[in-house]
Amino acid sequence: MGQMQIKKAQYLKGAVKKEDCPRDGLPQIALAGKSNVGKSSLINCVANNYKLARVSGQPGKTRILNFYMMNDKFYLVDLPGYGFARVSMEEQEAWGDMMNSYLTSNETIALIVHIVDIRHAPTQLDIQMAEWIRHFNMPVAVVATKADKISKGRWRGQIKDVQSALGYDEKVPIIPFSAVTRQGRDELLSVMNEFILAHRQN
Repeated sequence: MGQMQIKKAQYLKGAVKKEDCPRDGLPQIALAGKSNVGKSSLINCVANNYKLARVSGQPGKTRILNFYMMNDKFYLVDLPGYGFARVSMEEQEAWGDMMNSYLTSNETIALIVHIVDIRHAPTQLDIQMAEWIRHFNMPVAVVATKADKISKGRWRGQIKDVQSALGYDEKVPIIPFSAVTRQGRDELLSVMNEFILAHRQN
């Protein structure tokens, strides 16, 4: 299988409700993670366009689903970050409702990329997200961002801790990733390609 190349990437739209989401049937790869985990940097790195997704100085500002069209063939979907402290219970519930609506009965999701910070043990919210993904029986891969911030010798131990805390089995890929050094980009593209192909065959 050849390496997937991203030759075209563009921001398509933001959606608040399920009805606003694209309905063209193209596969979607959804990015789930805490609001300061580096989702925008990951999108920009994958797309080879460092201006595509705005990196917000204020975590938790993204309250909508943002759709990025890749190669006119699939979407990267930036899900609203979880775990922002300065929002009301009402807003947190609205986030839950939006996620629930997006994840249920959505047959175009080929993969959820669960993004965590490699430097720290997964939080209770990360663990809840993993439980949610399992509850919906979604295909999942884990990306452990900010790998450039710790020595390479620590990656293996940290990844083992992530796997254990989140309760994912050996089949779930866990990729050390850095938007700065582009570590893990090719591996992530290969995993995405694999799940898109599998999704099309279902």
